[in-house]
Amino acid sequence: MPLTKLSSRDFNQDVGRAKRAAESGPVVITDRGKPAYVLMRHAEYERLTGGRRSLRDLLVMPDGDDIEFDPPKANIKLKIPDLS
Repeated sequence: MPLTKLSSRDFNQDVGRAKRAAESGPVVITDRGKPAYVLMRHAEYERLTGGRRSLRDLLVMPDGDDIEFDPPKANIKLKIPDLS
C-alpha cells in the first residue's frame, strides 16, 4: 500500500489528486512540513477501526422517534432529626 505525502497547499490546489491517491493508500497531508492529517477511503477506515461505533452512535434511536418519558413526581418529605 503506497503512502502519498502532500503539503496542505498542494492538497488545497488539487483535492482530486489527493482523492485519487487515497484509492491506493493513505495520503499524509503535511502542515509546515510536519504530518498533520491522513486522508483514506472510508472502507479502509472502517477496516482499521473494526467498524466500531461511538457510544453516542449506539444510543441514537434508529428511526429518530422520541421516547415518551413521564416519571412520577418524587414525594420527598423533610424529616427533622431529634438531636435531644
